[in-house]
Amino acid sequence: MARNELRPVIKLRSTAKTGYTYVTRKNRRSNPDRLVLRKYDPVIRKHVDFREER
Repeated sequence: MARNELRPVIKLRSTAKTGYTYVTRKNRRSNPDRLVLRKYDPVIRKHVDFREER
């Protein structure tokens, strides 16, 4: 199966300025704007917002 651009790989970077990132995929058709998820940042040991970077 070929990978298409409907579900691209994106990086989620921590808003706590620690430089920690998560890598995930998203559906561009259902989420056209930038994704923001609340996830765990092990550098500061807290849950913070992670924003999609392009």
